[in-house]
Amino acid sequence: MPYTDHIKQLVATLPNTPGVYQYFNQEGTIIYVGKAKNLKRRVSSYFNKKEQTAKVTALVKHIYDLKYIVVENETDALLLENNLIKQYQPHYNILLKDGKTYPWLCITKEEFPRIFKTRQVMRGAEYFGPYSSVWVLDTLLELIRSIYPIRTCKFPLFTDKIDQGKYKLCLEYHIKNCKGPCEGKQSKEDYQKMVAEIREIAKGNSSVITSMLTQEMKDLAAQYRFEEAAARKAKLDALLQYRTKTVITTTATETMDVMGYEEDGSSVYINMLHIVEGSIVKGLTIEYNKQLDEPAEDMLAMGILELRQRLNSDSKQVLVPFMPAIQLDGISMSIPQRGDKKKLLDLSAQNVKQYKVDKYKQSEKLNPEQRQTQLLGTLKEVLKLDKIPLHIECFDNSHISGDSAVAACVVFKKAKPSKKDYRKYTIKTGQGADDYASMREVVYRRYKRMIDEQTPLPDLIIADGGIGQMESIRQVIEDDLKLNIPIAGLAKNEQHQTRELLFGFPPKTIGLKPTDACFKFLAQIQEEVHRFAIEFHRDKRSKKQTASTMDEIKGIGEETKNKLLLTFKSVKRIKEATLENLENCIGKHRASIVYDYFHGK
Repeated sequence: MPYTDHIKQLVATLPNTPGVYQYFNQEGTIIYVGKAKNLKRRVSSYFNKKEQTAKVTALVKHIYDLKYIVVENETDALLLENNLIKQYQPHYNILLKDGKTYPWLCITKEEFPRIFKTRQVMRGAEYFGPYSSVWVLDTLLELIRSIYPIRTCKFPLFTDKIDQGKYKLCLEYHIKNCKGPCEGKQSKEDYQKMVAEIREIAKGNSSVITSMLTQEMKDLAAQYRFEEAAARKAKLDALLQYRTKTVITTTATETMDVMGYEEDGSSVYINMLHIVEGSIVKGLTIEYNKQLDEPAEDMLAMGILELRQRLNSDSKQVLVPFMPAIQLDGISMSIPQRGDKKKLLDLSAQNVKQYKVDKYKQSEKLNPEQRQTQLLGTLKEVLKLDKIPLHIECFDNSHISGDSAVAACVVFKKAKPSKKDYRKYTIKTGQGADDYASMREVVYRRYKRMIDEQTPLPDLIIADGGIGQMESIRQVIEDDLKLNIPIAGLAKNEQHQTRELLFGFPPKTIGLKPTDACFKFLAQIQEEVHRFAIEFHRDKRSKKQTASTMDEIKGIGEETKNKLLLTFKSVKRIKEATLENLENCIGKHRASIVYDYFHGK
């Protein structure tokens, strides 16, 4: 199958975000456009399902490449899908989809505009949308009419005819759904003010209206006009309950290009969204590698020229995150700060960021050790080591007031835990709660054995502790064993969280942010050794607490011990029992063993 290698690699790095995907055949022609709430899950379903319909099977056989555009939500994905299908008319979309159009909100250009839903966009009116479904638009219309008494009649109202009394009030006026502009009971200015506010709501700028209603409510309440304030409160509640889930733009006939820009070291990522009549029809992200540390303005100018050429764009307007070094003749460039154009600019920036993330994911898939190598390389630079610390070992002690003292050693090779090399130690020479003596003991035992067995020594030793633990390890490594191994320490705060990295003698704090990948890696090592030591300590204490004198009697098994304890209830009573009583319980042979043990025979 053509998708086996290349497509599977692309699918593995897809984001779990809403978006639109495009399938291409061997000739580079778009054969299918689809939307997804979760791009990775949806695209994967085409190739992972064992049973598919005949149409989908035919589609999959012709897929040789795929591209995608991320959007804010599923509704935006639905609208973008519709635009792309109309633009390219892919073969399999024609087979699998119907050709219905999406609804719009229409505001007529009259002295007293009418507001209604429609599927036909024509001149002479202002349109907002398209909306993903009739239900969404009906919800918006219901909200508008609950707040504003807008007229629903189809009369072409004109001021001169109103003055002449050409119109009559209808039922909508009497049930208070309309203020009666047809008989001059509502002025043109007041009606136009309502329409202006409705226009802002349709654009998604409900915050302006919310602020205005809130202020009016407070002013009316301060004037003790509580009924009018309550009416404003009802409108405010209705508006707050409505939350538009998509970016709605007007059907302006302007065509524009929207640029997104991001740098990462020597790599530069530039995205372009091609907008036609307020809708996204094309999108593409490219990557440059800086050669001479070129400024961002130059790179953006280069990207604009190349992307416009690739997407065959001749638009006269370009939205940019910052001004490029070169101004193109006949092209207006601007940096939007708010509104629909700013949202489009943010969407382009989102696509650039997603492209960069996907590139890293794909790179890690092809070279799984790349991340680990980069991480250890960073650690080498931070600590100024002679070589990359591919082999790291970390030590920790655990005890309760010196009781059941143990220690643990965890091993990380190539930034991954090597659990087969983990070691547990029961403290033999340390007295009480002397952590430093315990550390010296286990470090000596660990590396003396590695020297004797000629096992490769670590590139870096880490102590789960501060200056004192580091010095204990240094005494063993340098003074006793005459080894040259770098030693670092990880100090914790009062919440037992990794606070700082110490290195060198005398130890100095190494500046690392808690958000750095290197710091998180060291914290992972510390948590792992702490977990391993604690588990060993708990096991040892648990065994000690459950140990019994009966366990020391040779020739007495678990079943016999349980039978004795069940009969006599305690070890003291077993010790005080007569030989006859023991024989009655467990027989002559085993009774004599127990009796002789307790009575010293």
